[in-house]
Amino acid sequence: LFLSEFLAEESQEKFWDFVEANQNIEGEHDDQAYYDLIVKRVSALLSSVQVNMLKFALSLRAYSATVHSFQQIASNEPPPSGCSAFFSVHGEKTCDTESLESLLETAPKRPKPYLFKGDHKFPGSNPDAPVVILYAEIGTPEFQRLHQVILSKADKGLVTYVLRHFLANPSSKKVYLSGYGVELAIKSQEYKAKDDTQVNATVIGENDPVDEVQGFLFGKLKTIYPELKEQLKELRKHLVESTNEMAPLKVWQMQDLSFQTAARILAAPSVDALNVMKDLSQNFPTKARYRTHTHTHTHTHTHTRTKRALKFWHTQTLDILQSAVLDVFEVLRSEARVMEGLRSLLIETPFILDILKLNVQPSDSDYAVDIRNPAINWINNLETDHRYSSWPYNVQELLRPTFPGVIRQIRKNFHNLVIILDPTQENSAELLSVAEMFYTNNIPLRIGLVFVVSDGDDIDGMQDAGVALVRAYNYICDEVDTQSAFEAVVAVRQLSVGDVVKVLEKRFPYVEVSSILGADSSYDGNRKEGRAYYEQTGVGPLPVVMYNGMPYQREQLDPDELETVTMHKILETTSFYQRAVYLLATDHDVVDFIMNQPNVVPRINPRVLSTSRTYLDLSDTSESLRTHKHTHAHTYINHSGDIAIAPLLLSLWLLDDGYIRPVTFWVVGDFDQPSGRQLLYDAIRHMKTSNNVRLGMINNPSANPSADTSRVARAIWAAMQTQTANNAKNFITKMAKEETAAALERGTDITEFAVGGMDVSLFKSAYAGPKFDFLLSHAAYCRDVLKLKKGQRAVISNGRIIGPLEEKEVFNQDDFLLLESIILKTSGERIKSKVQQFGIEEDRISLRASDLVMKVDALLSSQPKGEARVEYGFADDRYSAVKIRPTEGDVYFDVVAVVDPVTRDAQKLAPLLLVLKQLVNVNLRVFMNCQSKLSDLPLKSFYRYVLEPEVVFQADGSLSPGPMAKFLDMPQSPLFTLNLNTPESWMVESVHTRYDLDNIYLEEVRLTAEYELEYLLLEGHCFDVSTGQPPRGLQFTLGTASEPVIVDTIVMANLGYFQLKANPGAWILKLRKGRSEEIYKIYSHDGTDSPADSDDIIVVLNNFKSRIIKVKVSVYLIIYCQIVCVFLSLVLRGFTGGAKPEEPKQEKDDVINIFSVASGHLYERFLRIMMLSVLKHTKTPVKFWFLKNYLSPTFKEFIPHMAKEYGFQYELVQYKWPRWLHQQTEKQRIIWGYKILFLDVLFPLAVDKFLFVDADQIVRTDLKELRDFDLEGAPYGYTPFCESRREMDGYRFWKSGYWASHLAGRKYHISALYVVDLKKFRKIAAGDRLRGQYQGLSQDPNSLSNLDQDLPNNMIHQVPIKSLPQEWLWCETWCDDTSKKKAKTIDLCNNPMTKEPKLQAAVRIVAEWTDYDQEIKRRTCCIHIPSENSNSDEKIGF
Repeated sequence: LFLSEFLAEESQEKFWDFVEANQNIEGEHDDQAYYDLIVKRVSALLSSVQVNMLKFALSLRAYSATVHSFQQIASNEPPPSGCSAFFSVHGEKTCDTESLESLLETAPKRPKPYLFKGDHKFPGSNPDAPVVILYAEIGTPEFQRLHQVILSKADKGLVTYVLRHFLANPSSKKVYLSGYGVELAIKSQEYKAKDDTQVNATVIGENDPVDEVQGFLFGKLKTIYPELKEQLKELRKHLVESTNEMAPLKVWQMQDLSFQTAARILAAPSVDALNVMKDLSQNFPTKARYRTHTHTHTHTHTHTRTKRALKFWHTQTLDILQSAVLDVFEVLRSEARVMEGLRSLLIETPFILDILKLNVQPSDSDYAVDIRNPAINWINNLETDHRYSSWPYNVQELLRPTFPGVIRQIRKNFHNLVIILDPTQENSAELLSVAEMFYTNNIPLRIGLVFVVSDGDDIDGMQDAGVALVRAYNYICDEVDTQSAFEAVVAVRQLSVGDVVKVLEKRFPYVEVSSILGADSSYDGNRKEGRAYYEQTGVGPLPVVMYNGMPYQREQLDPDELETVTMHKILETTSFYQRAVYLLATDHDVVDFIMNQPNVVPRINPRVLSTSRTYLDLSDTSESLRTHKHTHAHTYINHSGDIAIAPLLLSLWLLDDGYIRPVTFWVVGDFDQPSGRQLLYDAIRHMKTSNNVRLGMINNPSANPSADTSRVARAIWAAMQTQTANNAKNFITKMAKEETAAALERGTDITEFAVGGMDVSLFKSAYAGPKFDFLLSHAAYCRDVLKLKKGQRAVISNGRIIGPLEEKEVFNQDDFLLLESIILKTSGERIKSKVQQFGIEEDRISLRASDLVMKVDALLSSQPKGEARVEYGFADDRYSAVKIRPTEGDVYFDVVAVVDPVTRDAQKLAPLLLVLKQLVNVNLRVFMNCQSKLSDLPLKSFYRYVLEPEVVFQADGSLSPGPMAKFLDMPQSPLFTLNLNTPESWMVESVHTRYDLDNIYLEEVRLTAEYELEYLLLEGHCFDVSTGQPPRGLQFTLGTASEPVIVDTIVMANLGYFQLKANPGAWILKLRKGRSEEIYKIYSHDGTDSPADSDDIIVVLNNFKSRIIKVKVSVYLIIYCQIVCVFLSLVLRGFTGGAKPEEPKQEKDDVINIFSVASGHLYERFLRIMMLSVLKHTKTPVKFWFLKNYLSPTFKEFIPHMAKEYGFQYELVQYKWPRWLHQQTEKQRIIWGYKILFLDVLFPLAVDKFLFVDADQIVRTDLKELRDFDLEGAPYGYTPFCESRREMDGYRFWKSGYWASHLAGRKYHISALYVVDLKKFRKIAAGDRLRGQYQGLSQDPNSLSNLDQDLPNNMIHQVPIKSLPQEWLWCETWCDDTSKKKAKTIDLCNNPMTKEPKLQAAVRIVAEWTDYDQEIKRRTCCIHIPSENSNSDEKIGF
């Protein structure tokens, strides 16, 4: 199944070819034999590089989520009982082939099912037929049976056949994932945090073969030489102590560690350099001591100073630290696809690399048309009109600072609004009113009008209201000025001839109106020109509004929306002008500058300008199928292997004149029909005006070819077969005219239309031939390759399919000009310049080179759009780079990596490059980017990156246990903490380990741990279309049709960010019922799996890569009015001193919500005791909330039993640290961040208030009192630090320096205990403010030393803190002994003076602590913890 998904991404044809060849492959195979079988079968469809990519994808389990998503979709059907495979016909399901017929008959009465982007639709399925979805497992007998039934119907056009994977009995066997990193970080032992509870850790056995030190397998050695047991033990001890000694380094020894490490890597042979780099970076704490003895040369220092860890794939750039392996895999695979296509065109490797560096992707910018046209009636001119004379004229005024949102009034035509309208339409008056508002309010906007009215020659304005208005406007312009004419036009509210006459008679009472409006009027200027300009620009249905030539969307033409959007565009465009201001002299014409931008095109045609494009694959050519010298017919093999005749190339330049034409048009249509002939005629007319264009023709007959229905097509073919290029061109031009077709229809002899120089007899014999083979070939090509119906028209430009064109759709000479200009700007000229360097043989150079430009353009442009390619040059790599050369003669990847060898980047990059080297042929250069003058050890962790180039099997043919991280030969003395470095979209949790992963001692123990992939992350950004700002507080839910709310979240004001967790499958995203749904509606969405105008947002999570969507919402109009009214009433109340009404309180369950975090067995032990102390002192129901991210498996297994025993509720919450928020790398600081940064999004929206209690606290009172404490409008309340223990004054940092001045007399608060009013917290966007401040401060590594309490204290002026009474938190470090008896809670604060271990302090300070501890231990002894078996589908292990 995974393999079929890989093929589907290559092409749907390959997917179905594989399905057809592997309908039933069940049999007795072990894992390796089965793997070898399917890889062998698929090798016939793939190249060797693609096979390597496939093996890599299988080792990554890259398509596991895809198959799982289909499984989830099937479970929502749900499957009928007793069926291992089944059909779904418009919601009705069966696995009985006989009942399928009845379901198909009734299918039209039921709605069609929604099809996802990843669905596999059988090629050639009839889109109008009922949709039949087959849920089955490929390769099983049941699949074969049902597939054959539905395939026969699909071939007959009776159904649309869709295949989805479904396993009736999915395996419970877990699979190990790869593509992640594991870190053992050295932990500070300043404060002892090790639990003294004995853990039944696994001691390394004497015969354990894993017991390896420096390559010696001591387990095996002891088995072989039992008599040397003691000596081997001593040897092992000596090796461990000597090789892994971590003696501290002096500061002077650390200064050049980066250069010394680089020198060691560069000194190694190139074949070993990456392994050396991997070993040094991943085991740096033990290797650093030896690197201090490495001598570095001056040239190493000089050549190894660049900037950041990056990697380049043919000038595509990837940030290693942020990129997941799957992103690298996608880039690699995409590049391989293009390279092999170029190689199939017989392009040599050096040229392939040059071509890959070209940027040929279409621009996403909004296109504009030229507004420098006399048909536009400009109402005003900012540069010449007197009313703007007081405005500054210098463009440098753009750089003058202003308040945000202020529109600069400069006497330049920077902003131009053109309204194209038919004045007789109802909505024209509203648009003119908006234009008048802009004009009268002196908005710096030049306004122009284009009137589109009847363009007949003898039109009487006394009969046609539109023409009357145009003539009246022209008359007033001549007699007075354009402003008066504009005012007169606006004054005509209900357009009729009578209204126009009244306006004229009122303003000009002595003028004969009929002389102005009548048929002989001399005030007819721009009437015909206006319609011609409208038709030439192709801007769409009237009315049209354009800003600087860019048309507005239809929904933006509402008067209120038009005003808002225009003002927004003015502000947005100002920043563009500010960047360009140095190019604009005061005498430079601003409009010319605007119209010379690359987004300005001669005509707007959405089909041409759309960035969503379909291309033919023209790369599968063969040396034996060259262009025929005389017929000029390309013979081409399509994906199915069928030979079809591709277009007949008609060109003015078939004789080789050495000129390469970068644009090739193929015109597709029925040339015996008027629409097909018109398309061909317009193409020929354009070809005559351009020296860059070749033209080909494909006839797509509307009916079966016969002598009567193919006169023109046969004439074109005969002329191409028998005549010279110029004669054929002239003759075909005649054939494309309507009068010629009409004459042929009447029986006129074809030779009557012969042109001078034609060989008429030769032509006539070819024309009269009885065969229609070429027509049948063209029809088959249109049907099978172009996917067109009979008679449909299309235009193919350098392989890009534009069509099918609608029956009445116009595609004229201007559209061909637009298409040519787009190709030349984006790709044509660039590819042509490269092809000219190829050195093609002189024989027919222009034809072959033009063909090559066309095929290369089709190949490059068809690739998914990525980041723009940037070519990097390196002056010298002799002393600064590891160089690995590619295998000669083969296509290779040019890879450049830039890395500091003593950073996390190097730890991840080295193993990645090693795998890459095994996958593909690479020309690899790894530049050392060293740091100088280091003052600290740059890497304080051991690291393993889990990645394999292909699936590994054991000797018996079964799958190996899986890729995992192994830390062997580790130093024994340090204290370690374990961290996982996973892709951004993974949410993982630890399972199955009894050991404390936060405090790891490796003295004679063998530690194993497993992590499971629990959820995938769905991220998004949401904005309000009316304001452009995030809708702060908006709430989303994610679920299915049967269970709409599974998870919910809130939109942050920070970037409008939100995140939701889910498993692979299809999910529905909705606004939460209540205020969110009442105030907002979904306006549009991007990156989802449902149409942009759909109310329900369907998102399919079907891979391990990050999924980020964009949602736009709008406020209901009635709600918007209510908001304005409320705002006005609040303003009025503020002036009149009205009292603020109390907000009615909703009834809530009487429960105390307590939040806490813990990491490591010691703090989890403290946490249990804290919970017990809370429960002992309250009768109110308690619900505990724990941060799931760092809890141990032991605690998660124990807590349900404790909850049952003591009668409390609990919930585990988690939130993925957003990628855009500055990342912390130290585990303790990450936990501190979770305590304060995500309080508004961490809890379900139903939670209004909670208390945070540190794990190492003891509670001595009823916390209900704190929950009900009046915060007096503050979002949270903290306890201030005690100041009564005087001997600690020297450690009270907040009493002096920055904190003393910042707090300005306020108290500094401790974060061990606080209460949060979440309702108020969310209302004032406290979370967004805290995150914004954190983002700024955290860039400085010396800031926010105690993140969880420094941040709220720093924000005390913006987010007020209510100070809780001092007795709420007593801490021996800061509080004197006399205040202890009043303490309501006791916190075991670290003591910076004594450094007393926590356990020792707990027993000494808190009398009841030992009793609580013993009670918990007694309960633990009575609880049976389940065995370490899990039913999760995916897991990560190390």
